[in-house]
Amino acid sequence: MKETSIFTQAVHGGERAPRPDFRPVPTPIYRSSSFVYDSLQDLDDVFSGSKVGYVYARYGNPTVHAFEMAVAALEGAEDAVAYSSGMAAVYAALMAAGVRADRPVVCAADVYGATYALLAKTLAELGIATRFVDITNLAEVDAAIKEAQPTAVLCEAISNPLMKVADIPRLGEIAHRNGAQLLVDATFATPYLLRSLYCGADFAIHSATKYLAGHGDVLAGVVAASNERAALMREQLKVFGANLGPEEAWLALRGIKTLPLRMREQCANAQKVADWLTSQPQVARVNYPGLPEHPQYSLAASLFGGAGYGAMLSFDMQGGTREAVFGFMQRLRLIQPATTLGDVYSLVLYPAMSSHRALGPELRAELGIGEGLVRMSVGIEAVDDIIADLQQALAAS
Repeated sequence: MKETSIFTQAVHGGERAPRPDFRPVPTPIYRSSSFVYDSLQDLDDVFSGSKVGYVYARYGNPTVHAFEMAVAALEGAEDAVAYSSGMAAVYAALMAAGVRADRPVVCAADVYGATYALLAKTLAELGIATRFVDITNLAEVDAAIKEAQPTAVLCEAISNPLMKVADIPRLGEIAHRNGAQLLVDATFATPYLLRSLYCGADFAIHSATKYLAGHGDVLAGVVAASNERAALMREQLKVFGANLGPEEAWLALRGIKTLPLRMREQCANAQKVADWLTSQPQVARVNYPGLPEHPQYSLAASLFGGAGYGAMLSFDMQGGTREAVFGFMQRLRLIQPATTLGDVYSLVLYPAMSSHRALGPELRAELGIGEGLVRMSVGIEAVDDIIADLQQALAAS
């Protein structure tokens, strides 16, 4: 074969080297949109599903798969499917559960604002109805499921932003007794505190942007489920195209390696911060499952098995005004006002302005999300430094 042109050499030089006989310690980042095989029959077998492999990034990627397997291991699940964001994961789980016009959804009223908007607006415009309930009132949930006959019951293990704790074992029993599947957004709890599938959930959903990745540099989502449900989600993903990229998957996989260490520290810090906030005259109420006065304190202790009560809390400022919240947040020096959570950094957010803005003031008030509510994600800094920053910011209130 004659020597090829420099144009061809520039394109193909260094590629398709012999396969090495070593393995890298961490999973590599496979930055390729497609994969080739020595045999076209192998390629055809992968396309047909009779052989495990990769052909096109929308169908799967080795780095993404490694992240999925790590999540499945943490959740004690048969499989997991990764997505480009937490909201993509919520939507995918709902679709895989079979929601449609004649099979509605029963959902906790106290959920993340974007989840509420997805159900109350986007899916409603497609003819898919949602019945919102107080997820802590099991009699109300049971009655709603019997009346609506949903295909899916959706809740958060620890709710955003009021920190209500869902009785997942009982909810699973109620849902399954009525032919529905239980979908649990376990972002706040993480598998460190709770393995939702062990408790009776059919889908465990995570915004991996948060605690799983843990460093504020990834947008990702993931759903853990049975092999059968995951296979359905993968087929749908080929069409939806909401795939997680390999770089994001690698960062999330790296973050998972320190998840238990981070969560142990963050839960301990959050408990101390919550205890301290309850004694501050500028704070009217603190929402944290680790406080004995929390309505689901005993349930949380039972579900979380002594590992902690999470790293999220919220509190109402005295006076309950937007101006008071803005002033407090602007005086913070260490704690960052950011529209996210679950980072190594301590963060605060004003739900009325960001996460629950789309709900409107009347609906927020009805749900208990007042104008003075602040949500806090407690980080891994020294807890005395976190409290000192809160103290100086509250002192001028």
